[in-house]
Amino acid sequence: MDITANASHQTVITTFEVTPATCYDLIDELRDAYSEFISSQPGFIAAGLHVNDARTRVANYSQWARREDFQAMLRTDEMRKRNRRIHELCRSFEPVMYEVANVIG
Repeated sequence: MDITANASHQTVITTFEVTPATCYDLIDELRDAYSEFISSQPGFIAAGLHVNDARTRVANYSQWARREDFQAMLRTDEMRKRNRRIHELCRSFEPVMYEVANVIG
C-alpha cells in the first residue's frame, strides 16, 4: 500500500470507538471480514488496521480503485450482516472517504 498524492484511487479511513475489553474482538472481526470477503471485492486494493495505546480506538485505512467500489461493497448483504456484528463491538464507527492532499517523507 503506497500513500501518494494525486492518486487515482479512493482512500477510506474508518474510526471505531471501542472499550479495551472489545478492542481485539473488533480487530479479529475486521481481519476476518477482510480475509473472507472484502479483499475479494471489485476495486479493493489494500487495508491496514491500527489500534491506539489505550485500546479505545481502532482506525482502518483502506484503498479502493473507485469510490463506487467501496459503496457497492457496503451495500452487499454479506457486509451489512458483518456491520451489524461490528456495531455490537463498538460504541460507534464512521467510514469517511478522503483524497490524499499531500505526502511528507
